[in-house]
Amino acid sequence: MDSEGHVCPACGQPVETVVRRHKTLGAWVPVWVAGPCRNPKCEAYHDGGSEPEEGPGKKGDGKRS
Repeated sequence: MDSEGHVCPACGQPVETVVRRHKTLGAWVPVWVAGPCRNPKCEAYHDGGSEPEEGPGKKGDGKRS
């Protein structure tokens, strides 16, 4: 992991680090990535509403055809 914090690519303001995950060899592995920008004047601004979760059981409706 790097010692520097993440910054918004659009405005350069520091953003929080969030944990995402991906599946590797059958196990969920954490990945630290840049969070959303909270600067209201930025074009990449995120208002803080709920974000869609990713992971098991979240894709599709569970029905198979």
